[in-house]
Amino acid sequence: MAQELIYPETPITVPELNQEADLSTVVIHLLKGVLYNDGEPKLWSGLIKLQSRVRDYVRVLGLELHVDEAEGYAFLRSAPEMEDTTTSIPRLVTRRPLSFQVSLLLALLRKKMLEFDTKGGDTRLIMSREDIIELLRVFLPNGTNEARIVDQVDTSIAKVVDLGFLRPLKSQSAHIESYEVRRILKAFIDAQWLTALDQLLEEYTVRLQKDAEDDD
Repeated sequence: MAQELIYPETPITVPELNQEADLSTVVIHLLKGVLYNDGEPKLWSGLIKLQSRVRDYVRVLGLELHVDEAEGYAFLRSAPEMEDTTTSIPRLVTRRPLSFQVSLLLALLRKKMLEFDTKGGDTRLIMSREDIIELLRVFLPNGTNEARIVDQVDTSIAKVVDLGFLRPLKSQSAHIESYEVRRILKAFIDAQWLTALDQLLEEYTVRLQKDAEDDD
């Protein structure tokens, strides 16, 4: 993948905001996870106003701030100097390696978002659970057990939800599960990486077929 996800080692509780966001409130929220404009508009406004101070503050912690005002999200990631394995500075955040199928699902969702954006119109990409199953089915070997496919996809979906790239949506029907593909996915799989996506998907298909043969 283009970038690796980072999360704080210890969960942090964000205090309730009763007035205009100050520096500490904004930083604490960012340490907890992604800050979205549509989810926390007051905090977002505070971040935009205090952006330079936030950058200076988190730099001391070995982190850097990534803000996409157009897409409406912000998050923290390790500063480039922290990627040097020779550094003696302890890491505040830890990397979480992704499984092969989760990586595949993220790549397919990113490609779907690119196609969606090309058409214009709505900015929210909504997909049903069945849509996501069909998205992955194409890349699974012929003859794969249907129940096994569904179980694998459900496991991958749950992981992607946990990572914050999919958001479950409430539905009037209990039989329909829908998800919003969060636009922050663009920050982790960029356009340059997408240029090689078709070749990577071919490699994914070969890998999946080999895994299936090994399981037989």
